[in-house]
Amino acid sequence: MKMKRIIALLLAAMMVVAAFASCNGGEGGNNSTGGGSGDASGQFVDPADFGDETNAKIKVWAPDKAVKLFKKHCDDFCAMYPDQNITIEIKSQGENDVSSKILNDPSTAADVFSFPSDQLPKLEAAGVIAPVAKKYIPDIEATNAEDSCDNAMIGDTMYAYPETGNGYYLVYDKSVISDKEAGSLEAILAKCKKTNKKFIMDAGNGFYACAFAFTGGFECTGSKKDKDGYLIQQLNDYDEKEVIDTLTAISKLMKEYSGIFTSLSVDNIASNLATGTCAAGIDGSWDAVADEKALGENLGATKLPTINVNGEDKQLISAFGFKLLGVNNISKYQRTAQILAYYLSSKTCQQDRCDELGWSPTNNEVAESDSAKNNVTIKALLAQKEHSISQVNVTESTWGQFGTLGDSMIKDPDTDIEVLFGKIVTNIKEG
Repeated sequence: MKMKRIIALLLAAMMVVAAFASCNGGEGGNNSTGGGSGDASGQFVDPADFGDETNAKIKVWAPDKAVKLFKKHCDDFCAMYPDQNITIEIKSQGENDVSSKILNDPSTAADVFSFPSDQLPKLEAAGVIAPVAKKYIPDIEATNAEDSCDNAMIGDTMYAYPETGNGYYLVYDKSVISDKEAGSLEAILAKCKKTNKKFIMDAGNGFYACAFAFTGGFECTGSKKDKDGYLIQQLNDYDEKEVIDTLTAISKLMKEYSGIFTSLSVDNIASNLATGTCAAGIDGSWDAVADEKALGENLGATKLPTINVNGEDKQLISAFGFKLLGVNNISKYQRTAQILAYYLSSKTCQQDRCDELGWSPTNNEVAESDSAKNNVTIKALLAQKEHSISQVNVTESTWGQFGTLGDSMIKDPDTDIEVLFGKIVTNIKEG
């Protein structure tokens, strides 16, 4: 969508004077209504922060697997401020689609929404995300990991509230794959072949397939706007031969272990682990509960494995970012939306998500809690974080090109890697 159209749409939306749509729940919806729904155990901020906003009707987009917990937190929030008479509608919304949904029509989008940090430049460029309330920034920066705050900023402005780490790691069945074997992709695939089980990676998804190029030293170092306002990817001064050699090594493994090295959505990993058809896969903390349920005491999780390139074991390099909470810039209830986003990113809410969903916290105190420090998948995520490229520096079109790269490699391991990579780079540079 052209920038002029976005701006025009925002101006038009700001002129809408009709009341916020009634919150009757509906399909996929949950309502939390304050005002006598229970005794508040304490208040998160001074009620004066709401100003003259009362009877606010707030729409929240929550991650698919966190809707129930978000509803609980919104219930608690409403109960803290019964005099505000806040009504909150919670809907499930896939985070990967948040920016496109908001840009399509900001006037009907959520007031508060969860999104991956790489979408922030796009949201900011379109003017659809409100800066964080300045009053809360010192506390956010003091209580959350520094890099999570950095990912929530553009220039000197903070635009979102850090919520959780966002990355992936190796998950494996310890009854099949030993901890030592889990360190090498070649060893994992050999064991999978020996036991007639799958290794699952979503090779056609750019979020995962970027690891192929990143491991070869190819990096996304930032983005800048062209004359039309589009974001253009900036790249490092990479060694083309090293990248091609790495991609070639991965392609050879795909061919050697055809039928074993399987490209499927991460949604399939837990179910295949449970049935015993899969022995290992590349998954993230959003599936931590499902993977643990599938494997129980046999759940293994660690950083991504190495791959041998010309006799050298190279650590697989992944994308790592954060999930953030943002506020719609044209929300009718800016104060209430900001306070709610602030609360949903608080220590209390992060602790609950860590305990119940296995999400990696950005809050420093929660990160030191037993539930975080003893969680095998959180430890795996943080171990892989040390071998990652910041997700915030990758544009939407670049993700698509990484997806094309991985999809082409898995579907045709005999493809000319040098030609394929050349096309990918050209398309990335052209945006």
